[in-house]
Amino acid sequence: MDGPRGLADDDQGRVTDATVLFAGIPVADFPAAVSWYDRLFGRPADIVVKHDEVMWCVAEAAWLYIVEDPVRAGNGSVTMAVADLEEALAELGDRGITGPPIETVAGAGRKASLADPDGNLVALVEVDPH
Repeated sequence: MDGPRGLADDDQGRVTDATVLFAGIPVADFPAAVSWYDRLFGRPADIVVKHDEVMWCVAEAAWLYIVEDPVRAGNGSVTMAVADLEEALAELGDRGITGPPIETVAGAGRKASLADPDGNLVALVEVDPH
């Protein structure tokens, strides 16, 4: 019988059993990216892994990290759900990150996609409660 995620109930060690998510964004200009993500999160990185990699804890078990990787820079994408999209964009505006237009996604909610200095996309979504 399949479980709630479409996997057999007796599967062991499933990927869906992960306890923490680390999402990485490749960047070319590491100092510019660190500055932008510091403003995005309103604080410096929580962990400096090494000279070209830093991490922010964005939820109880979710981390976003940036890593210097010029070859892959600009091809990253991550989405974060927020409770109030207008409030989040206003807060970012106060930190010098201008908000894009809000897009309505039929039956799902609303979304605003920001681009970091390398062109990686960071989408903020407000999920429709219905």
